[in-house]
Amino acid sequence: MDMYKAEEVADIVELRLDYIHNLDLGRLLAHKPLPVIATCRPVDEGGRFSGDQSSRLRLLRDACRLGVDFVDIELKAWSGFNRQGRTKRIISYHNFKETPVNLEDIGKRLDNTDADIIKLATMANSISDNLAIFNLLKKSQRPTIALCMGEEGLISRILTPKFGSFLTFASLSEGKESAPGQIPATELKSLYRFDEINEETEIYGVIGNPIAHSMSPAIHNAAFGRLGLNKIYLPFKVEEVVEFIEAFKAIGVKGYSVTIPHKERVLAALDEVDELAQKIGAVNTVVERGDRLFGYNTDSSAAISSLARALGESSKRTALSGKRAVVLGAGGAARAIVFGLSQCGAKVTIFNRTVERAKRLAEEVGAKWGALSDVSKTKMDILVNATSVGMYPEIDETPVKKEVFRPGLIVFDMVYNPLETRLLREAKGAGCRCITGLAMFVEQAKEQFELWTAKKAPARLMREVVLKRLGT
Repeated sequence: MDMYKAEEVADIVELRLDYIHNLDLGRLLAHKPLPVIATCRPVDEGGRFSGDQSSRLRLLRDACRLGVDFVDIELKAWSGFNRQGRTKRIISYHNFKETPVNLEDIGKRLDNTDADIIKLATMANSISDNLAIFNLLKKSQRPTIALCMGEEGLISRILTPKFGSFLTFASLSEGKESAPGQIPATELKSLYRFDEINEETEIYGVIGNPIAHSMSPAIHNAAFGRLGLNKIYLPFKVEEVVEFIEAFKAIGVKGYSVTIPHKERVLAALDEVDELAQKIGAVNTVVERGDRLFGYNTDSSAAISSLARALGESSKRTALSGKRAVVLGAGGAARAIVFGLSQCGAKVTIFNRTVERAKRLAEEVGAKWGALSDVSKTKMDILVNATSVGMYPEIDETPVKKEVFRPGLIVFDMVYNPLETRLLREAKGAGCRCITGLAMFVEQAKEQFELWTAKKAPARLMREVVLKRLGT
């Protein structure tokens, strides 16, 4: 039974009576392994109970009589539900459409009840909706459960211990969610080290869109855990990066990784930018120091180091000087490797779907440029994919036709998920020397970690975590 499986990962189990058919409540509660919250949510509150109100409340009263520890009653129904024995009452408000602007007023209405615990669960339509939840938690004078639902609300579920929420909700396993945005309890405890989060925990994270499949939370949280650091790393799905960074100063985020599509736009949000990152015009790492935000680019050195190692040279300039390098893309990742290649004396040509962007970047570094359709006509020693084409989940995509490849050509795909992209698979079949994005990804993350912590990163662990999550 799921209730007994939950004992391995949970402190409290929520019994969703509206999900259970042929319910034998007495038998179910006779040997409960954990404290139980009894919930019977009607359809209009996001649940599955379609019967009348009196039948629903009677079912919850029966649960109280049989010894449940908590009962969840919606705000609109609480006045008709008196205390039952020793069962504590959670008076709750749910909004599956939005996080309303009058959230504090709703919190006050809940606070004016005689609840033992109040609960607010709202839908996050943007990442900033979480801030309203955090603010409410910080002001709360009684035990409170507050969180945002949906993908953008994930961080509120993870950070509940930092902001004082009574509890958070997680699913027993993938596919058994009872609300949008729930993640498995095992993931909450292992990936996000939930049991170690407290008021002093420092927040870091990756800014991007999309962000759900990023492996950065896995490697950085594992590294923080290995070194015993009270830090948590989260995925931030962000639409407007400058607005986001300004707003999230309210919760004191200490550092960010920055990925597609924000590496260039993020510069406008920073107080100071490293010289190399300024030249590149793209930042992938943000560090907070004394209320000031500093920007760095660890992509460039990581990419060039990966190429040099693959060429069997310890010196980057020796490895790349005079080499004809074709770079696909003109975004933040492309800018990082183009500047790095140019500094090492490579002869660079940039190809991009939007030719004007390729031209602008080429003019900055004295490189050549062209349309993607011209790649096959270009002589090259190195081909670099600095676009997101071929990245999970679009694994059947490739930025160039396989006619481009020839034996001995070095092909470097900065995409690391999947480890072998279609580009690399076809290049390998044509006799090319292939470099995956794994080494670069781990190296740039290692440099980020050291900028944030001033400690040596556990690089081997970080690599092992990525390989495990890639299933290799």
